Amino acid sequence: MKKKIRVLVVDDSAVVRQSLTSILESDPQIEVMGTAADPIIAVKKIMKEIPDVITLDIEMPRMDGLTFLRKIMSQHPIPVVVISSLTNEGTEVAMKALEYGASEIIGKPAMNAAQFINESKILLCDAVKAASQAKLKRRTIAAPSTHVVKPKYSADVMLEKATSFNKVIETDKVIVLGASTGGTEAIRQFLKNLPEDFPAIAIVQHMPEGFTKSFANSLNNICKLNVKEAEQGDKLYRGQVLIAPGNKHMLVKRIGKEYSVDVKEGPLVNRHRPAVDVLFRSAARYVGNNAIGILLTGMGNDGAKGLLELKEASAHTIAQDEESSVVFGMPKEAIKLNAAEKILALEKISSYLLSYLG
Repeated sequence: MKKKIRVLVVDDSAVVRQSLTSILESDPQIEVMGTAADPIIAVKKIMKEIPDVITLDIEMPRMDGLTFLRKIMSQHPIPVVVISSLTNEGTEVAMKALEYGASEIIGKPAMNAAQFINESKILLCDAVKAASQAKLKRRTIAAPSTHVVKPKYSADVMLEKATSFNKVIETDKVIVLGASTGGTEAIRQFLKNLPEDFPAIAIVQHMPEGFTKSFANSLNNICKLNVKEAEQGDKLYRGQVLIAPGNKHMLVKRIGKEYSVDVKEGPLVNRHRPAVDVLFRSAARYVGNNAIGILLTGMGNDGAKGLLELKEASAHTIAQDEESSVVFGMPKEAIKLNAAEKILALEKISSYLLSYLG
């Protein structure tokens, strides 16, 4: 029998600790080894038994979660899933947590309706599983599990797959990119050296509602490109990068020679919203041979079929290689489908595109 993922839940609210424990232990692959009301108690428990994953609140007494995270990552790195309330201040701090080494961030689970409880369970348990496979510095990580998560819905619920593709003539290139665990840092590295007149980029990073705006703002501060959280009808033009908003799907559309985005409600696709497959399918249909698809680090298979659809539409397709991926799940699934024309280390993707686009 496969060993369960042992989780330490750290939160100052007894109600939240109980709720998180109940949600996590509803998954047969996860075991809550203990809970802690603050980081001081957590440290004592870690000294007795090291968990596989820690779920961590940010605002707590005696020591805040960010300070605790910094101490863990500098002394004995352990995969951490940050669980934060959806406030402006909270999202900014959570983004800082990713910089300090947190594997995932999610919003605190909703407990007010059956649909939201079910979605919260999916997102939380998947975040813990992804974190357990993440490669961390100063620690030897076991090879990722071969467990494949069955998708809840495919991209069909948002957009039917095209039966044929028309060649698109005399329009700019559009780059569509998808990522999950480890993706925030990978996207930052990909974008920071691109010139201000680079072709339009549409990005799906698995991230909850409220966090994507802070993520986009942080990227905008370090990039020559204009980076923003996508809004309905935003145009895709050279120098523009649009980040899909958390909890919404994003699709590319074309009217004449202009591209824009649709931001839509919808069910979880491949257990995610936004989903990479939705973005990639729309690009295959409406951008076709003028699209470039890039699939970066992440757990699961979201984006694999979409990258294949892009390739079938004569788009150029790229997957991140195993060595540079934090979790070699999504790119691996795409490579297995023969969907990637190029398999590149993260640090080489930007320079390759600059050369490819001339």
